[in-house]
Amino acid sequence: MSANFEIDYGTPVSSGQDKVSLEIDGHKVVVNSGTSVLRAAAEAGISIPKLCATDSLEPFGSCRMCLVQIDGARGYPASCTTPVAEGMKVHTQNEKLATIRKGIAELYISDHPLDCLTCAANGDCELQDTVGAVGLRDVRYGFAGENHLGADKDTSNPYFSFDPSKCIVCSRCVRACEEVQGTFALTISGRGFESHVSPGQDQAFMESECVSCGACVQACPTATLMEKSVIDHGQPEHSTITTCAYCGVGCSFRAEMKGEQLVRMVPDKNGGANHGHSCVKGRFAFGYATHKDRITTPMIRDKISDPWRVVSWEEAIQYAASRLKQIQGKYGRHSIGGITSSRCTNEETFLVQKLIRAGFGNNNVDTCARVCHSPTGYGLKTTFGESSGTQTFDSVKLADVILVIGANPTDGHPVFGSLMKRRLREGAKLIVIDPRSIDLVRKSPHIKAEYHLKLRPGTNVAVVTALAHVIVTEGLTDEAFVNERCDVESFQKWKTFVSLPQHSPEAIAELSGVNPEELRAAARLYAEAGNGAIYYGLGVTEHSQGSTTVIGIANLAMATGNIGREGVGVNPLRGQNNVQGSCDMGSFPHEFVGYRHVSDTSTRALFETAWGVKLESEPGLRIPNMFAAAIDGTFRGLYVQGEDIAQSDPDTQHVHHALRSLDCLIVQDIFLNETAKFAHVFLPGSSFLEKNGTFTNAERRISPVRKVMTPLAGKEDWEVTQDLANALGYPMHYSHPSEIMAEIASLTPQFAGVSYEKLDELGSIQWPCNDSAPEGTPIMHADTFVRGKGRFLNTEYIATPERTNREYPLILTTGRILSQYNVGAQTRRTENVAWHDEDRLEIHPHDAEVLGIADGDWVGVKSRAGETVMHAIITDRMQPGVVYTTFHFPHSGANVITTDNSDWATNCPEYKVTAVHVAKVAQPSEWQAQYQSFSDDQLALLENRIFSTAE
Repeated sequence: MSANFEIDYGTPVSSGQDKVSLEIDGHKVVVNSGTSVLRAAAEAGISIPKLCATDSLEPFGSCRMCLVQIDGARGYPASCTTPVAEGMKVHTQNEKLATIRKGIAELYISDHPLDCLTCAANGDCELQDTVGAVGLRDVRYGFAGENHLGADKDTSNPYFSFDPSKCIVCSRCVRACEEVQGTFALTISGRGFESHVSPGQDQAFMESECVSCGACVQACPTATLMEKSVIDHGQPEHSTITTCAYCGVGCSFRAEMKGEQLVRMVPDKNGGANHGHSCVKGRFAFGYATHKDRITTPMIRDKISDPWRVVSWEEAIQYAASRLKQIQGKYGRHSIGGITSSRCTNEETFLVQKLIRAGFGNNNVDTCARVCHSPTGYGLKTTFGESSGTQTFDSVKLADVILVIGANPTDGHPVFGSLMKRRLREGAKLIVIDPRSIDLVRKSPHIKAEYHLKLRPGTNVAVVTALAHVIVTEGLTDEAFVNERCDVESFQKWKTFVSLPQHSPEAIAELSGVNPEELRAAARLYAEAGNGAIYYGLGVTEHSQGSTTVIGIANLAMATGNIGREGVGVNPLRGQNNVQGSCDMGSFPHEFVGYRHVSDTSTRALFETAWGVKLESEPGLRIPNMFAAAIDGTFRGLYVQGEDIAQSDPDTQHVHHALRSLDCLIVQDIFLNETAKFAHVFLPGSSFLEKNGTFTNAERRISPVRKVMTPLAGKEDWEVTQDLANALGYPMHYSHPSEIMAEIASLTPQFAGVSYEKLDELGSIQWPCNDSAPEGTPIMHADTFVRGKGRFLNTEYIATPERTNREYPLILTTGRILSQYNVGAQTRRTENVAWHDEDRLEIHPHDAEVLGIADGDWVGVKSRAGETVMHAIITDRMQPGVVYTTFHFPHSGANVITTDNSDWATNCPEYKVTAVHVAKVAQPSEWQAQYQSFSDDQLALLENRIFSTAE
């Protein structure tokens, strides 16, 4: 709402800029050249009424409320659009100005409903405040004439309403949609008295291009655009700053409350990652936190065929600990392990891996980052020396050429996608490397991709190496940078390798499907850019050569000198909110916190001293190894916190077989998820609104997560892990997550300077944060690479073992959609299902015609791993021979058909390349029938449990 948007009046006074001295209402004011009069007045503590001026938007000057009088100037200019000048004398208050402002306010009010006392925006309405500030007490014109008071209200959007009768046509919503979000879904239609805000071509919001980011709602100075949650619950009374629990952007929000009722989430304008912007998920889709499906009581059962039995926390913890002890007593210390979550906080993740290493006595710990960005860790650690992205998100504002490969920022990371689109509208050039025509190519107004290299899935390495071939053979490398910053011997070997004829664009054209001339032109554009930035996602990492592609991307950046300053870099777009943090916190079986190998004697000694136990020097099992060992009978117990491996991991039937083979599966989550169907112990989790801690986003930004409501199950997640550790005989006695962070800082060089006190002071911190960088490090590798000299590695293309043939002629690739998130556990329990209520298969029109498939048909999708059925969408987003689906709904069975192929270095699954057969069918698959039967049985058991408890 309006009060959340404060005017950004221009550039505040700072050193190193030209200064201007002026007089405002008799007060001498010194400001930066280019500052608006409105801003200059605000710095002097002088308030000027305004309506159309808002934070993060360009000055507009339409409302005329902020007009002033300037000596020697004609008329009464708008102060928001008038820059200061040396010696200027400004008058903000006099009788004439007061009369004009009161008249303007009177015109607004004359076409405004007389419901101020009953309006949902009462107490949070800029129009009310402004009318009061100018002293308007009555309206001369009456309300009998022509007006807009009968305009129909649009309630089509599930999260906010649009009441045009309250609209003052200030254009703030339109400008927010254009300038902040970059969607251009709103416009001002009509002229003069008929002017009005229009979604699309006078469509309902749900029928327009609106992406429900909330920028328009936040910008509105009246109750025209209003959150339905505020209409239902009234204005909030207090707020707490916290961090979104969806994607890896890590947006900062004010959780606005009435008691323990969350009324709305408002993006924090001081948020380092989002600067007051948001997407539909973070802004509105928080209803899952109090959804009726929340499980808030511990449950246990001896066999997965038994009904759940509700027990106390004490009994559940003792039962879990007893079963784990029994397994280890019978099968040995290495027969159990655990999986951490990228949705949980750093402190919770740290505690789980500590429990496993110190309490279980082994290194059988892994994380869901294994199945998404583990190749990022390997590739960037090998080349640069650190397992993380190099830049702050704001760095994109200085990029001249942006290369997006295997990522869809507007769907997967929409707030960063909006920032990127703003830079592209300003003139930066765009290169997209992706099998699909993503929205940056198809649907972004005023943006044109210079090149879209529509490669075939599985050929990333060949294409990236061909880009390098052009850069090297055409003399486009930055030799000075390489000689100063990189290992020259590895560079010379790499140059020789990429110069080979088999790596030319022409040589790989048939393999990749990419036009050689376009590939050459794209390589030149990137190499010759003043600042070239690369952003990549799961379309790079989730391949059998994911690590090789990450190395190839790093090679490109080093060879062209595009590393170590603003506007450049290698930037992985992390999928979940704390993927970076879960990796930082030692969740991999071969690494302690801070990416130090378990075999390093001095590192191990540090942790042994701190934790008081002897630690193993050999890496433990990765997730795929755990599954294999479970089926073999050597791995028998698993603790899973906040991760749904039964839905998210590939080759679903193999995963289910492994989970059924366990003697004890402990699941800690907020919902009875797919994995919990195989569990023997269910420990209720807490949502991000019910806990304290930190998340680390894709730009290494550590941000606070603050508890705004009491945990529904009575415990925060870290407390549950601590209880389990104590029950197993390994003592933990933390009283607050700040103590856990203090331990992390004491053991981790990159976090040495991080504390809750510093987070409160700075808002967020980008690691490394230590004595050398006490306030954090926005840009990595600025003077030298973490490993010393940047290292080039050859990137030999090796075809995936997953091949098409006559039986499986199409390639399936997978991804995400804007309205849904990951496996959908959260977003499926919100109104986001209004946009996307099932996973569908996208097929190119040519393939659909050959196969006799029409839009909306049921189609069977069969691979070497399994088969499922979903509805078809016929679209030219696809290229012939490639089909696509999302994985947000468990009943779609998207991962039933993905195979167990994985990255050679990290075992990251190859979700992006699956050979499939597609055919029109009449009914769901056998697997889906079994799934539904199993789900019905579980629901019946749960309902019986609740009934018996009520008795």
